[in-house]
Amino acid sequence: MFIEVLKSKIHRATVTDANLNYEGSITIDRNLMDAANLVPNEKVHIFNINNGARAVTYVIEGERGSGEICSNGALARLVEKGDLVIIVSYAQIEAKKAKTFTPSVVYVDEKNQVRKDR
Repeated sequence: MFIEVLKSKIHRATVTDANLNYEGSITIDRNLMDAANLVPNEKVHIFNINNGARAVTYVIEGERGSGEICSNGALARLVEKGDLVIIVSYAQIEAKKAKTFTPSVVYVDEKNQVRKDR
């Protein structure tokens, strides 16, 4: 039997831009993608801490070290510049392996740089 578990999480990232006229997705700094074990085009869930909105989209690779978190397309209606978000992805794994699986959880500072104190 397979179950779905948390695979990756970027916690309390600040949205740096919103581009309504771009095709839907979320652009994420490549450093954050690496730290969270995310890959381009991976399905992610976005939880907006400011307004409670939730959305599902896919990842676009942003400039490494930029701190970029940009909501694109329709997502820009739900997630605006300055909002705090939680970005998560899930994976299906065997139930037995889930008991020992450890997700990649990334905490960021106000500039979306990986915090070293966690």
